[in-house]
Amino acid sequence: MLAATVRVAGDLGLAEECVQEAYASALSSWERDGIPAKPGAWLTTAAKRRAVDTIRRESTLRSKLPLIVEREGEETVTVAEEPDAVPDERLRLIFTCCHPALAREAQLALTLRLVCGLPTPDVARALLVSEQTMAARITRAKRKIAGARIPFRVPRPAELPDRLAGVLGVVHLLFTAGHTAPSGPSLMRADLADRALGLARTLRELMPDEPEVGGLLALLLVTDARRATRTGPDGRLLPLEEQDRSQWDRAALGEAHGLIVAGLRDGRAGRHLVQAAIASVYASAPTYAETDWAELVALYDRLLELWPSPVVALNRAVPLAMVRGPAAALAVVETLEGDRRLERYQYLPAVKADLLRRLGRDAEAAQAYRRAIELTGNEAERAFLVGRLGSAE
Repeated sequence: MLAATVRVAGDLGLAEECVQEAYASALSSWERDGIPAKPGAWLTTAAKRRAVDTIRRESTLRSKLPLIVEREGEETVTVAEEPDAVPDERLRLIFTCCHPALAREAQLALTLRLVCGLPTPDVARALLVSEQTMAARITRAKRKIAGARIPFRVPRPAELPDRLAGVLGVVHLLFTAGHTAPSGPSLMRADLADRALGLARTLRELMPDEPEVGGLLALLLVTDARRATRTGPDGRLLPLEEQDRSQWDRAALGEAHGLIVAGLRDGRAGRHLVQAAIASVYASAPTYAETDWAELVALYDRLLELWPSPVVALNRAVPLAMVRGPAAALAVVETLEGDRRLERYQYLPAVKADLLRRLGRDAEAAQAYRRAIELTGNEAERAFLVGRLGSAE
């Protein structure tokens, strides 16, 4: 609804108001007249009509939206414009929100909140900031759009590559929020993971020659291939070493492998493709113990060159512990504790706790587990950490 309405309104704030008013109108009219045969179409049409009416009242229709034509007697608003460069309505709005005039953090925050529908606390968790910081960031992004009069129009085909990095980041974070829900009782939100996979496939069809698009799709496929084995029959979270590899989705793994090989052959491997290669190394091992840990460390080193993120450095500590021992990995983790970006990242104390437990420092491990539990919003992950805490006490 928002994607369809913003195309008519040309203004994000106005589109949001019109969508909210359409829902409010439905609450009264549907109770009186009954639910229409196509509720979604009813709501979208109502929101678009309100946008046009508002623009007319402000006497700015000709200057702001000269291409809108509302045909007499029709229930929809037709926008006469170039053929769409982006066929999917939601993906179209993601490209629109990832305007180069906005900082990358603002692009991600705004799009995850407005287009993908993630609650502000979950967006904050995904981007490793406080809820207050995230709310302020979204507000500033909206103000900049309004103040700078950034046009909300579908980007032309030539503009898509300049916005691609932001779009890939949004789709990846959307999948991450589905793969492990930032909050709530379930380990994952299948609706978000499936939506991200669908968007990645559409991106692949739209931009088949972009290696990072293939890399992102491969990363999502190889990660999602383990979906059915990530929890036990009782709902308990199962770490990678306990998962039944025979139940992994082999078709998805095969498709991902083909995309990774093609991308590496191209010679333009970016961070998403390297991340996909890392996930593939984990998935291709016959058993957890037989994982090529040295290859993983090498791939993480390459990823750090492409994307010097503290989260990448933390993830690298896991295979490093298998190659050089838990003490070497713990030294890396303790260095990362000084990075303020990881202050509220629950996986930092969780990884530290596991390393301390392996070193026999149970009291310190228990303290780290408590900190991880305090930061964790997902109940399945919290239950898993509580179990680990019990074994350390």
